[in-house]
Amino acid sequence: MSQTHTPDTRPPAPVGLLLRPSHTHRPADAAGRPLPDWYGIHPDHVALLIARYTRDGDTVLDTDAHPTVAAAAEHLHRRPGVAVTDGETPYVWAEPFDGHSAATARHGAGLVLATLPRLDIDSRDPHAISQALGAWQALLRPGGFLVLLLTTGPGGALGHRSTVITAARTAGLLYHQHIPALLVALPEAAPRAETRPVSRPPLRGGRHVPGHRDLLAFASITPEAADV
Repeated sequence: MSQTHTPDTRPPAPVGLLLRPSHTHRPADAAGRPLPDWYGIHPDHVALLIARYTRDGDTVLDTDAHPTVAAAAEHLHRRPGVAVTDGETPYVWAEPFDGHSAATARHGAGLVLATLPRLDIDSRDPHAISQALGAWQALLRPGGFLVLLLTTGPGGALGHRSTVITAARTAGLLYHQHIPALLVALPEAAPRAETRPVSRPPLRGGRHVPGHRDLLAFASITPEAADV
């Protein structure tokens, strides 16, 4: 007997693009020190992500306690916090930086920012990734968002991205948007249009230096998820 498969009728997730800023201005922290990139993502773009995926007064949790994330959240009148592990129950303890109750932030974050892969998550195991994503999802308020920054991963960028998207759907998250973020500025003219010889891209360890990072945005599957 032939088997039939129900086609996936969900519309594809929209794709955004973050271009490397051409200006040299860099925001500073309260002490006047320039803020570092968030794993290659410019501070201006970190602020843009927080503004896009949260509301005024929301809690923004970061799994790595990055200073740029905290500074951008405070600038936008959000409450920054860090999602940490407590041993037996990983990724479900939210401890805000500003002294607010952990119990308040634990079930009401508007945004969780995380990076993959991580030392304590087997990036080759979709089940392990799904468990981590499900735990991060538990920190979100209804309609909150989880934004993942993929730095590297097994099987190449495309293979890792597909694995994470599948794991997120298993965890009950809605794939909302794919945002490639360029790590280098675009050339003024396409290399093929140049009449003079063009130097080859730099290599690191025999491989091309990464030119972008993948950001994946996931929403809670609730009616409020579209209210952004």
